[in-house]
Parts: sequence; C-alpha cells; structure tokens
Amino acid sequence: MRSYNPDLTPPWKKSAPVPEIPADPDLVVEEVTTGFCGAVIRCEAGTVTLEDRFGKHRVFPLEPRGFLLEGRVVTLVRPVSGPSRPTRTASGSIAVPGARARVARAGRIYVEGRHDAELVERVWGDDLRIEGVVVEYLEGVDDLPSIVAEFAPGPDARLGVLVDHLVPGSKESRIAAQVTSPHVLVVGHPYIDVWEAVKPSSLGIPAWPAVPRGQDWKTGVCRALGWPSDNTGAVWQAILKRVTSYKDLEPELLGRVEELIDFVTAP
Repeated sequence: MRSYNPDLTPPWKKSAPVPEIPADPDLVVEEVTTGFCGAVIRCEAGTVTLEDRFGKHRVFPLEPRGFLLEGRVVTLVRPVSGPSRPTRTASGSIAVPGARARVARAGRIYVEGRHDAELVERVWGDDLRIEGVVVEYLEGVDDLPSIVAEFAPGPDARLGVLVDHLVPGSKESRIAAQVTSPHVLVVGHPYIDVWEAVKPSSLGIPAWPAVPRGQDWKTGVCRALGWPSDNTGAVWQAILKRVTSYKDLEPELLGRVEELIDFVTAP
C-alpha cells in the first residue's frame, strides 16, 4: 500500500518561494548573511564571486535565498552556458554585429572633463563609432569661447557641448549663451559633477550625499560614504565599472547626450 506523508508544517512557518536569478556578469547583489555588496564577476562550481566598489573580491556559495537584489531576497543560479551575442548596445540601440567604425565626421562632441568622456564612451561608444562621432574633453568650460572660435563650426561641422551643472544664472549658462549658434548646441545636466548622473541604486547606496558649499564635491562625497577620499580617480573607476547600460544613468543625462548625437549627425 502506498504511504502518504502529509506536510504538517503550519502555513505561517513555510518559506515563500523566491525568484531564481541567473548570476550574470555585472549583476549587483548583496549577500544576506554578511551584507557584502558587489557585482558578479564569475560564477562556477556552485559558487559566485562578487567584486565590491573598491575592487575587493569574495566568493559565496549559490545557496537558496542567499542574496538580495534591489532589496528583494533571491536565489542566484548559474547562468545558461554558451556565449550569446548582444542584441542591443549599452545605450539601448539595436546592435549591428560586425559593423566597422565610420570615418570620423568633421563634427565633434565636447564634454567638460575626462570622467564625462569615459562615461559617454561606456554607454554610447558603439553608437558613436558607427556614426563616426569623436568625443573630446575640455577640462572645464572657461576656454569654451576660444575653442569654439578655433573649431569654426559650420553646416558640415557641427559642434555639440555637454556641460556639468548647467542651471540658470550659473557661470556655465553665461558661457553657453556666448557660443550657441545654429551650428553649436550646448546642453547640460543639473548635477555638480557627472558622478551624480549614475543612479545610486546601481552603486548600492541610498542617495548621493549633500556636500556643503566651498568643499570639494568629490572629496566630500567619498568621506560621507566611507570611500577612499585620497584617490578619487580610483573611486571613479570603481563607479564606472557599475555602469553597464543606459539603465544605470539618470534621464537628465541620457536625454542630453542623445540630443547631442542627433545634432552632430543630422544631415
């Protein structure tokens, strides 16, 4: 006779099912017992290796209900094996496998600093190469009028400029007004620094901290968050690693970069 073993566990003691999430590279999760937060860099033999924002690696077993993803308990599982070709670029555009970079246009996009240029390359690099658009950085906007004059923009050589902290009444807005023309488009985001254009959720922080006026913004942010304040360049590289697509950026930056690309590539 067939035996029957009923589950007598009270309903309130049963664990609710949780989603199974593939441990794909760059997925940011938090291990539930230690609180270690990092991006997946490797998954093999029943373990997953995470890298935190300072480059520290830790290996954890792929246990049920072992991780938090955006605050929700999940079970990480090994990704489906076999390489897959991405169907979209990091900017969300349709990928063109095997496409060759176009010869550089006469038009250019200027951004304010090196970090801005690296972030634009990270997300829009594939698109820019296909369109033949070169991005250069200015190291500040004070010399923008002379740079624009030397560039001599025209109908076949349009110039787009991305400026940090472009808000009414600012020094940046006054300089932008001096150089704007039918062949020069200056746009900007409201953030003091392009770091702020990265969504806090992509970095595992609740929000970007407020830094008092007169204090170096990057240094103040690092101190408030417990990040190394004596090497903001290394901190930026750790932040940049967390940006894998346009979804990691604020819309205030996304729209402005797309606007510049459209402007310099318009027929």
